Amino acid sequence: MLETNNSSNELPPIPGKRYFTIGEVSKLCAVKPHVLRYWEQEFPQLKPVKRRGNRRYYQHHDVLMVRQIRSLLYEQGFTIGGARQQLTGKTAQQDASQSHQIIRQLRLELEEILQILKR
Repeated sequence: MLETNNSSNELPPIPGKRYFTIGEVSKLCAVKPHVLRYWEQEFPQLKPVKRRGNRRYYQHHDVLMVRQIRSLLYEQGFTIGGARQQLTGKTAQQDASQSHQIIRQLRLELEEILQILKR
């Protein structure tokens, strides 16, 4: 069985959609919308697509990035500057962390499918 972080387990699985609104990302990542807007200014890696009316649309990789930033700040205790340095200075670590998140996500989805098939 894979070791997983309790806080990450509490976050809901990311649906297989192409775009997410700021409200949806807020719920998926347990972060308020104003915090997401602030993080966009502080973390250059977080660049949601902006459409008419300046509405933000986040993609799957953006949601993973928000979860990674959240983990660095809230779970690992980094400052904004420290978290930014972690993300920019260690791309291999970032890729590994995102891979682990994707694997966790796939595992949850496969377990859900298995439960459906057992019915």
